[in-house]
Amino acid sequence: MLGHDIGIDLGTATILVYIKGKGIVLKEPSVVAIDKTHNKVLAVGEEARRMVGRTPGNIVAVRPLRDGVISDYEVTEKMIKYFVGKAAKNTYFKPRVIICVPSGVTEVEEMAVEEAAKNAGAKFVSLIEEPKAAAIGAGIDIFKPNGNIVVDVGGGTADIAVLSLGDVVLSDSVKMAGDKFDESIIRYLKKKYNLLIGERTAEAIKMEIGCVYPQAEVQTMIIKGRSLTTGLPQSIEIRSDEIMEPLQECALTIVDVLHNVLERTPPELVGDIYQNGICMTGGGALIKGFDQLISQKIGIRAYVAEDAVSCVAIGTGKALEFLDKLEASGRGNKRFGNY
Repeated sequence: MLGHDIGIDLGTATILVYIKGKGIVLKEPSVVAIDKTHNKVLAVGEEARRMVGRTPGNIVAVRPLRDGVISDYEVTEKMIKYFVGKAAKNTYFKPRVIICVPSGVTEVEEMAVEEAAKNAGAKFVSLIEEPKAAAIGAGIDIFKPNGNIVVDVGGGTADIAVLSLGDVVLSDSVKMAGDKFDESIIRYLKKKYNLLIGERTAEAIKMEIGCVYPQAEVQTMIIKGRSLTTGLPQSIEIRSDEIMEPLQECALTIVDVLHNVLERTPPELVGDIYQNGICMTGGGALIKGFDQLISQKIGIRAYVAEDAVSCVAIGTGKALEFLDKLEASGRGNKRFGNY
């Protein structure tokens, strides 16, 4: 088999791997389990996620990407190596790789990602910013002289970008996304019910009954945690309308940043955006009522892209079509430009 062209969505919560001609072939959590005693990687992805909160003292399950930035270079490199190796197995030639990174990454972090991909066996590496990949994956033709805006709510950051003529005109990023939504649920239950829950339970609450805008039907859910009063296991029933309070607080922070970006956007592009609407992508966009909240507060129609969770990976995959141009122009290890 010949070498693959591989696209990687390097998400804070989830890693998605796209292979040209095959689509998304891997989707696993951005978690690595490490044996601290021997400094050895024990598991990566889904297997490591199952260890979170359940490991003995010498084993730690870590997420090397936090708040949209790389918090542990060495572990990130091992994680990229694992995914590239898994995607490119049974190939004779080194793969070409395009990696999607948050818009707020520094040059040092870019170099770390590139180096990690090269060490993993990539012969050519290019980077693409998350909002640009999200827009491409959502089916928006970003190369037209037409203004579009994307709100990509991931695990670590919410990236907001105005795009036109194939590039980002204006962007902003806020460290208010999936992880912070989970943390707000944990704090709320601790304060109101004296109940301590873990990250996985908070995420389940967010996904099942979480909302940021009043819904027609109130949902309930039974959750289990530890009582801070007795120190013993406790089970309680919670309602979607009460969980709306902490989640809406987080969502409004993103709305404020979106408002600020629109205020700085050139008038002609604002006119286009008013007509085209606000495109929402990422797992955070799936929280019930998020599009309704934005539409109400901003006054422009907001909509959730089809397959919002995979938009960035699909866009990164579509950007693989431009790798020949990038490689021929010697633009390896550069950001994916206006092609």
